[in-house]
Amino acid sequence: MIIDLQALRRYAVARSLFTPTTLARAIDRLGFVQADPIRAPARAQDLTLRHRVRNYRAGDLERRYPKLEIEEDYFVNYGFLPRATQALMHPRTPRTAWPKARWVQAHAVLGFVREHGVVHPRAVDAQFAHGKVSNWFGGSSNASTQLLDGMHYRGLVRIAGRDGGVRLYSAREPTPPAADPAAALDALVDVVVRKYAPLPARSLGELVSQLRHGTPQWAESRSAALARAKQRLPRVTVGGVDWCWPEGESPASTRHAPQDAVRLLAPFDPVVWDRRRFELFWGWAYRFEAYTPAPKRVRGYYALPLLWRDTVIGWGNLSVDSGRLVPDVGYVTGRAPRDAVFRRELEAELDRMQRFLGLAG
Repeated sequence: MIIDLQALRRYAVARSLFTPTTLARAIDRLGFVQADPIRAPARAQDLTLRHRVRNYRAGDLERRYPKLEIEEDYFVNYGFLPRATQALMHPRTPRTAWPKARWVQAHAVLGFVREHGVVHPRAVDAQFAHGKVSNWFGGSSNASTQLLDGMHYRGLVRIAGRDGGVRLYSAREPTPPAADPAAALDALVDVVVRKYAPLPARSLGELVSQLRHGTPQWAESRSAALARAKQRLPRVTVGGVDWCWPEGESPASTRHAPQDAVRLLAPFDPVVWDRRRFELFWGWAYRFEAYTPAPKRVRGYYALPLLWRDTVIGWGNLSVDSGRLVPDVGYVTGRAPRDAVFRRELEAELDRMQRFLGLAG
């Protein structure tokens, strides 16, 4: 069967937007859910999961996190992933080594955390009075919070839950070194491929490079891991672009026929995350503009890509006013499809969004 760009596009949408399931199974199937703190109208992780989890409501991930076999950690970006996947990345050796004095502080805090079970950064700050430090965006933060972040990255503590969005910490048991680091790295590459397939070869290379966030200790091994992936993964060249996908799957399957459905996707949803693939599939550039100065924004602060069937035809900016959802929808062509089915499905998607946000119908 012929694999062309249309087949790849339909395959990408169908395999990622699978039949909604439980929260635990959805995270396991996705392999990784990127997190973002902005709520417009909800956090990116919730906007991603709502399409893939039955009866999902904004905040369910945070509420249910302590009972799930998942962790917050760095992978190719920061987010949520199965505990078994996180274990593949540890013990982690950051590129920047801590001086002896920093380790003394960390071990003192770790003893405090072990004694108390689960701690709020405020409690650590009250106990140790580490003071203030400059943060990455030019402001100031409690030094205790920055220390806990570093301890989390090094695998000394884990995120036990959240209190009003603030991370709570507990001690993490050490992970033994991988018996076969190459096999562990290959398994992590496979998580990437399953999450974002089908992938242009350049995007695969960039994602493997981004594994430096999760596995800095294997910086010299990533090129070999990429070469092994290119050898084992199915591939095809379409329009001069090399594509790859997981073993055992077929982009040409007739099961990938598009559904009559409208979906407003998170900016980091796996369907739209790869901007290179986005432009190849849909012929226009989508950019996340939350950090773009307002006068330079083209589509809005937190424009959600609007998927109709298997095509992203526009975007939606959503706000809440007096307890009701206020949508502002734009289209690449300048107007909505003249299709009664589209209008019906757009209303259905906005109704689903209201229920997801807990707003009045």
